[in-house]
Amino acid sequence: MEPAVSLAVCALLFLLWVRVKGLEFVLIHQRWVFVCLFLLPLSLIFDICYYVRAWVVFKLSSAPRQHEQRVRDIQKQVREWKEQGSKTFMCTGRPGWLTVSLRVGKYKKTHKNIMINLMDILEVDTKKQIVRVEPLVTMGQVTALLTSIGWTLPVLPELDDLTVGGLIMGTGIESSSHKYGLFQHICTAYELVLADGSFVRCTPSENSDLFYAVPWSCGTLGFLVAAEIRIIPAKKYVRLRFEPVHGMEAICDKFTRESQRPENHFVEGLLYSLEEAVIMTGVMTDEMEPGKLNSIGNYYKPWFFKHVENYLKTNQEGLEYIPLRHYYHRHTRSIFWELQPMALSAWSTSRRDIIPFGNNPVFRYLFGWMVPPKISLLKLTQGETLRKLYEQHHVVQDMLVPMKCLSRALHTFHNDIHVYPIWLCPFILPSQPGLVHPKGDETELYVDIGAYGEPRVKHFEARSCMRQLEKFVRSVHGFQMLYADCYMDREEFWEMFDGSLYHRLRKQLGCQDAFPEVYDKICKAARH
Repeated sequence: MEPAVSLAVCALLFLLWVRVKGLEFVLIHQRWVFVCLFLLPLSLIFDICYYVRAWVVFKLSSAPRQHEQRVRDIQKQVREWKEQGSKTFMCTGRPGWLTVSLRVGKYKKTHKNIMINLMDILEVDTKKQIVRVEPLVTMGQVTALLTSIGWTLPVLPELDDLTVGGLIMGTGIESSSHKYGLFQHICTAYELVLADGSFVRCTPSENSDLFYAVPWSCGTLGFLVAAEIRIIPAKKYVRLRFEPVHGMEAICDKFTRESQRPENHFVEGLLYSLEEAVIMTGVMTDEMEPGKLNSIGNYYKPWFFKHVENYLKTNQEGLEYIPLRHYYHRHTRSIFWELQPMALSAWSTSRRDIIPFGNNPVFRYLFGWMVPPKISLLKLTQGETLRKLYEQHHVVQDMLVPMKCLSRALHTFHNDIHVYPIWLCPFILPSQPGLVHPKGDETELYVDIGAYGEPRVKHFEARSCMRQLEKFVRSVHGFQMLYADCYMDREEFWEMFDGSLYHRLRKQLGCQDAFPEVYDKICKAARH
């Protein structure tokens, strides 16, 4: 009972402190106290309840029986909206703070909220090599089930809380994307409820226009109610090779060559400065060399990006065997590097960090089993002042550019925002209809450049700096992930994305009076 009493005393003292100082002061200047005492335990309780529920539902096979009724309920809500005069646009009723995206869209308060309670895995068909899931199924949920029965997704995006619906209506990527493409490219069917309340199933051969228009549409063509996704046999480990590389030319050459090798199941790069990177290549295997196992996902292990950095500091190559599920979620505990301490300015010093000592061995061993705090809870409790500070002094962006432009892109990132580490993830982009495709008629190799953290350029101003970066991405026929802050105007947005099929379908399916255009849903004016 003594630990519980101590925790209760600490919580009481904290509440007294909050009463004296004020909640906003604490959330801004000593955020880590609030996170450690409240958000970490709440995150753990949430995860336990969620996974127990998912396990019970799957074991009882109750989700397939209830799915059709839940879809009919969504159809009923849409038809009632029409009967009431279709006075406002529709959107999902899921609160904005529950999403992994940093945005909390204010449109939720003015649009008709359609409640969509679809969060279960419906079927795993190993003969057809397909898993059928509802849109709120998470990547953590998928890996927990599939790896336990010897299967996996060809592309399994990193963070546990990413949902299938978000990865389809937005986009998703992983270090296997150089073989399989983006998350949308491993999907074989979508089921939607349309603006008139009708149900439709679309595949590459059935309602194909809708199938290719749905990805990146952010829920502006209909409500996703199920998806079928390819699965492939899984193996126990990833044999991961770490290679430090110095010099921009050598980094780009090495990364491009490894991304073109089909024998590599996984390719990833972490850029620690403009001239220093570690390139990682992995292969799934059931065999393991003695003494080289690294269960990097264990709560007491160092954060993955810090572990990788050691290879750069020692300038030595390395080979490790990482359990497959640990590899898939290697950046989850540190939310890539968003939890790291970066006291580089008055902004950093005043706001503190989410958990400034999170990678300390003592903290990892004692409390690492509760990490990370859920992004949704961090958003819910950040407050308006902290949100504005993040907006002006923090960058979370993923830009997708052709691999042939990698060197130019990295120099542009360095000059415009100067954020490190930078995540490099290659992917193939097929020439298919839809919002995102290569400029030519052939599949092209692209790279996702992920920048997450505090810009180190002098006099950083979010709008002007990001508009400069967006302009470069448009100039090389690249794309900006739509979960992030978008500063483009409407004309610039439709210069970046191909809206021909999208706009034709919106008119054909009666979406213009039912859903906002995708630009209006993600632009700055709508998101805050």
